[in-house]
Amino acid sequence: MIRSIPGLAFLFLSSLFLISGCPGKEGTLFKNTLTHFGAPPKITVFMKDTGAKKQMDIENYLSGVVAGEMKPGWPLNAYAAQAIIARTFTMEFLARGGTRSIHGTDISTDEKEAQAYNGVNITPAIRKAVSMTRGQVLIYKNHYIKGWYSASCGGRTDYAREGLAYKETEPPYIRSVKCPEEKYIPKTELFWKASFTGEEINNALKKMNLKSIGHIQSMKIIKRSRTKRATVLKFIGDQGNAEVAGGDFRINIGPEKMRSIWLLDKVETKGDLLTLEGKGFGHGVGLCQWGTYALAKQNKSPKTIVKHYYPKTHLVKIW
Repeated sequence: MIRSIPGLAFLFLSSLFLISGCPGKEGTLFKNTLTHFGAPPKITVFMKDTGAKKQMDIENYLSGVVAGEMKPGWPLNAYAAQAIIARTFTMEFLARGGTRSIHGTDISTDEKEAQAYNGVNITPAIRKAVSMTRGQVLIYKNHYIKGWYSASCGGRTDYAREGLAYKETEPPYIRSVKCPEEKYIPKTELFWKASFTGEEINNALKKMNLKSIGHIQSMKIIKRSRTKRATVLKFIGDQGNAEVAGGDFRINIGPEKMRSIWLLDKVETKGDLLTLEGKGFGHGVGLCQWGTYALAKQNKSPKTIVKHYYPKTHLVKIW
């Protein structure tokens, strides 16, 4: 789970909110340093389903994100922890320019571009969770962190360079921590199995600017992270071989089908079909949503939950 000429609201934001600093190079009043606002800013949102561009209070937007990212009927504190992380993600994302270059808006409801959003599923509990964490974000050394989160980490979170194949320097606030999700997550959600055709694999390699390797003969896991995630994969075909980062391959083959790179040892090739088995759902970096559910069931506070996954950060209120 993440990416525009700002809306008219930004023409008069400076007169409405107490903002320190100057607009960034993208032409937005959002920047990645701790900034206090007098009230929740209004943002422009590209609505994926309709193609409309809507202006809304950022807290109202976050209610839709929590509803889109978590299941109905989850504990209040799980929703509240998700609200903190989603708000943090949003602020850091907006500071990098949001979706202005794509849609001419600050953010999008397309989860491939930013975060999931479901306005229909907003409940009173979700609104309460967003309200009780109003303005709260995580920072590290006076900057918004990258608020990464995933559905299921498989029992332990990972570093960004491993789980996400992140190309930049590993953020100093990212840690690999144990997660209690297995106490509650259904086995059918924790474990997965999927088959991929040679055509699907070659198409994924093509998206990564690699040549076709022809008929798939086998796949080997070349390197695993400390949490056993397959960080480097090697595909062997009758027309060549290809070695790729596990996180990159997952995104290009389809992250809904290849649900994680925490691959089990069983790799089966039969005919033109490669079958993989794995654990978890998502990149496994940062907050784990099923782990958040488990911690909330243990009556942990929203602050305790987010600090479990981001122990080096500080929780602050910016409006």
